[in-house]
Amino acid sequence: MTITAERQSRPLRADALRNRAKILQAAAEVFAERGLEVTLDDIAHHAGVGVGTVYRRFADREALVEALFDDRMKVMLQRLRDALEDPDPWHGLLGFVESTCALLASDRGMRQVMLSSAYGQGEVAQCRDAFGILGADLVARVKDTGVLRPDFEVTDILVLFLLVGTVADFAGEVAPGLWRRYFDIMVDGMRAQPGGSSDLPAALDNAKLTAAMGCWRPMGRR
Repeated sequence: MTITAERQSRPLRADALRNRAKILQAAAEVFAERGLEVTLDDIAHHAGVGVGTVYRRFADREALVEALFDDRMKVMLQRLRDALEDPDPWHGLLGFVESTCALLASDRGMRQVMLSSAYGQGEVAQCRDAFGILGADLVARVKDTGVLRPDFEVTDILVLFLLVGTVADFAGEVAPGLWRRYFDIMVDGMRAQPGGSSDLPAALDNAKLTAAMGCWRPMGRR
């Protein structure tokens, strides 16, 4: 047994449990705002603890990602299973996709975990694989109703998540809800017979577009 594994197998004292919870809460907030490229030093500073305290609980950033996102990914998997049980398959699919988009639009770290295999190599990766299997079952079920266009694939859902995340990154400072406009447009395009809702959220005007361009920094250039 490694020192780290042995350390993690021992029951934690009350103060250690409090520090662990504080670190996980700080990581959730920092990851959501800045993404997963932050350092453990950044998280320690946000949590108000020494970096040594963080390393005593988590050997590296990957261990922290696994600890934070494993349960969250499993919650999303349960939502997908619930969508499969919905008596209206289209309603189930749309509800799952919209709720996931709302989460991803506000949480950069969650987007990276879901859409990049660079993060989360253990149970988080297993959850991503399960998403593909259950998602394919849900898409097939909706196609059988004739509501979903026949050429729509489960991989299109992940690309839709990516597009929503990009819009949220781009316009988040000036129009945090703008992603819903493009979500509605894309959902209309998913239908076998488009033309569902024309009541779209407002587009950016030129002033807001200019402001968004001034605020936005592509990933890796923040």
